[in-house]
Amino acid sequence: MLREEVALSTRTLQWKCVESRTDSKRLYYSRFVLSPLMKGQADTIGIAMRRALLGEIEGTCITHAKSEKISHEYSTLVGIEESVHEILMNLKEIVLRSNLYGTCGATICVKGPGNITAKDIIAPPSVEIVDTTQHIASLTKPIDLCIGLQIERNRGYRMKTPNNAQNGSYLIDAVFMPVRNANHSIHSYGNDNEKQEILFLEIWTNGSLTPKEALHEASRNLIDLFIPLLHAEEHEENFGENKDRGILPFFTFHDGLAK
Repeated sequence: MLREEVALSTRTLQWKCVESRTDSKRLYYSRFVLSPLMKGQADTIGIAMRRALLGEIEGTCITHAKSEKISHEYSTLVGIEESVHEILMNLKEIVLRSNLYGTCGATICVKGPGNITAKDIIAPPSVEIVDTTQHIASLTKPIDLCIGLQIERNRGYRMKTPNNAQNGSYLIDAVFMPVRNANHSIHSYGNDNEKQEILFLEIWTNGSLTPKEALHEASRNLIDLFIPLLHAEEHEENFGENKDRGILPFFTFHDGLAK
């Protein structure tokens, strides 16, 4: 754990990491502070950063699984301890890190008996498995199991639809969000005339990127969203000449009180 003293400087606006820890390969945590801020600015930045962290950062995960031996998602296979549905849920839990654009393929080809884990996935060099110990299935007999996987990089969450099987290919609920949670809190100091604020931002990630990397990417995404507004041309519309629009009746504040 790393702790640093929070400087209450009134001159330079600075981000600082005051606490950082790794709870597991799939859970990173850091706490940052931004100071000094004028009254109201901490809430504005905190809300925007939290939404950007949870919704604007891309992640990589397995979105499809295919095998010739799978007849139905809720079926069981001879020689495999888990049901097909349990195997798909285990594949959903695998955390990947990549610089992938779009989709790519990966495979699992194992001969039993034995346990299948994430380290048995044969993936392209652009994809890294964060936790290779993630369990997938247990083979109890000397059988061959081959599963084709589709890996995709995207953002947000995509839920599979019922009856999604196509030629033995099954969709997996895709959770592309590498940030598990983000919270912000505000500390105020100073007198009423010169009130200042400190923003505390907590970030938890799934290990595919660090909280610091998530903070930088969320900041860049916010900047990219607002840059077009700097170059937007003013568009004036003459509502009086638009005959398709209804005319609002004149209604004064005093008339409203009277009624």
